[in-house]
Amino acid sequence: MFCVFGGTLETLPTFPNFKFSSVFGFCAFPVGFTMSGSPALLMRLVASAYCVAEKAGSIVRKVLHSGELGIVEKTGANDLQTLADRLAQQSICASLSRHFPKITIIGEEDLPCEEIKEDLIETGQAEEILQKSCPPEYSQLKEEELVVWVDPLDGTKEYTEGLLDNVTVLIGIAYGGKAIAGIINQPFYNYQLGTEATLGRTMWGIPGLGAFGFQLQEVPGDRRIVTTTRSHSNKLVTDCVDAMEPHEVIRVGGAGNKIIQLVEGKASAYVFASPGCKKWDTCAPEALLHAVGGKLTDMHGNAYRYNADVKHMNSAGVLATLRNHEYYVSRVPQSVLQALKSD
Repeated sequence: MFCVFGGTLETLPTFPNFKFSSVFGFCAFPVGFTMSGSPALLMRLVASAYCVAEKAGSIVRKVLHSGELGIVEKTGANDLQTLADRLAQQSICASLSRHFPKITIIGEEDLPCEEIKEDLIETGQAEEILQKSCPPEYSQLKEEELVVWVDPLDGTKEYTEGLLDNVTVLIGIAYGGKAIAGIINQPFYNYQLGTEATLGRTMWGIPGLGAFGFQLQEVPGDRRIVTTTRSHSNKLVTDCVDAMEPHEVIRVGGAGNKIIQLVEGKASAYVFASPGCKKWDTCAPEALLHAVGGKLTDMHGNAYRYNADVKHMNSAGVLATLRNHEYYVSRVPQSVLQALKSD
């Protein structure tokens, strides 16, 4: 941070991404940074969450390579929890809580309170994120205003079946009920390229700033490719997908994985006419999608809220698109709308 004293606004040089404040003269400091010159809280939290997500991804890989998955059924054969789910959530929650003690963190796994081993703690921050300017509307946020939604291993069933490209780690940040930042780690990105490949990647986004860690691509405008659930289908889901008149349907696991398909040009719409998804499944993906101009709603076209006190279930399904959201909303059958009541 630096200050220019005793001048006038007209005589000051122009500095990109700087704004001016009158404190004993004019003081220039980067937009999205605090008066002390340090990055805004949101950027520090995202920078930490980026490293924490990478740590969680390494835990997920390590557990798989150990061969001891520690699988338990939560509500049935399609709702599993593994040792990787448990350790990754412990790592994420403990690491973020240590540096940001006043934020609210809501994780998928219902775990007992216990002392977390120090080797699960991640203290790093991604420097390239700290260097970016926070959108002005988020530059003055306080810890107690933020809610972090955590899915430590999205696509657990696929993880246990070796469908590793479906697996993601999701950390979503919400303010005022809206998803404002999302971090998605793919622990096994590149795993099909062989033992010499570098595994894993992390992408992140903030609406108003952009999205990073991948190359944005779109399905050609004359094609409709729908991605939907692999293991939680039913007649409502099938009827809704068919109503979109898709040229192709892709059935894969993981909400995070499906949003990645949208932003990388493999699918036009994510259609899931069922109450199976939870807020920790959609908060991070929604923020990332919004950062590139996409949209995620329920099947009625209504936005979900991510306040700390909302119910966890996305009761009215999930409809996400990169473009032409209104078209897909208009195609949802009345039978689906009647069966899935909006919150």
